[in-house]
Amino acid sequence: MRIFSKVPNIDFMAQRKHALMLSGVLSVIALALLVFRGLNFGIDFRGGVLVEVSYPQSVALDEVRAELKQGGYGDAVVQYFGGTSDVLIRLPAPKDEAVGGDAQKKTTAVSARVLETLGAKEKGISLRRVEFVGPQVGQELTQDGAIALLAAFAGIFLYVMFRFEWKFSAGSIAALTHDAIMTLGFLSLVREEFDLTVLAGVLAMLGYSNNETIVIFDRVRENLINLRKRPVLEIINLSINQTLLRSIITHFTVLMVLSCLFFFGGKSVHGFAVAMMVGVVVATYSSIYISSGVTVLLNIKREDLIPPEDHALTGRSKDGAVV
Repeated sequence: MRIFSKVPNIDFMAQRKHALMLSGVLSVIALALLVFRGLNFGIDFRGGVLVEVSYPQSVALDEVRAELKQGGYGDAVVQYFGGTSDVLIRLPAPKDEAVGGDAQKKTTAVSARVLETLGAKEKGISLRRVEFVGPQVGQELTQDGAIALLAAFAGIFLYVMFRFEWKFSAGSIAALTHDAIMTLGFLSLVREEFDLTVLAGVLAMLGYSNNETIVIFDRVRENLINLRKRPVLEIINLSINQTLLRSIITHFTVLMVLSCLFFFGGKSVHGFAVAMMVGVVVATYSSIYISSGVTVLLNIKREDLIPPEDHALTGRSKDGAVV
């Protein structure tokens, strides 16, 4: 016996105009946050000092963070590098870097202070590597990150257009743009540190969001072709309801995993978990209202999915069904 075998009958499209208006207002607020408040860029984008140290035995990252905070390095990012005895420490650039000076000497001085703070002599900690990441490298990472986002959008647009139809593609890109703006706006609001890990979370969220949209679009296309006598809005509602249970289960399991990363994964994956959790919630909304709503605004029709020569000459689609 199948549980929840009956398809729900929720009229999602009845609220599409209100949903699009709400999304427009929230998107403007998120853009204002990004313009006037900005993102809290991490060392990957602002530049800084990388110090890799090796302990004689396994060490807890919280212990290292506490020692660094006590020594005045509260902004340090600490993570394992290889095994649990190798630790990578990322520190902000020295405050006087902007006025010039020998970066090598400053980097050496910072690494010496870090080793002293950690009690290297007493604990047998050895310095494995120390590097300086200048502002120019951070600027290049910012540009590369923006290019990665644009490339992801372009690739998704072309795929959906090839797989479905350009009106579906426009709806998909509208949903992805909405998700990206809302996620970045939330990160700006809560001042979550934005580093390469968080950027990876945003890109992964876009892939997740697009997957949810494709699932609904695939069912919409199938129903548009097979259910010829039913109105388009009714078919879109039916398609969303048919995939609703699958979406609930998927979102719930993904959020469970992300919650574990958020609470138990440590600081190194905290930003990734935050970006993904916000993205999953926003993607759930946008895959229903934004992508489908924009597709309806573009006046999607059955004829858009039927080859014109088959429709005009035979009155039948490729599967032989009467148009």
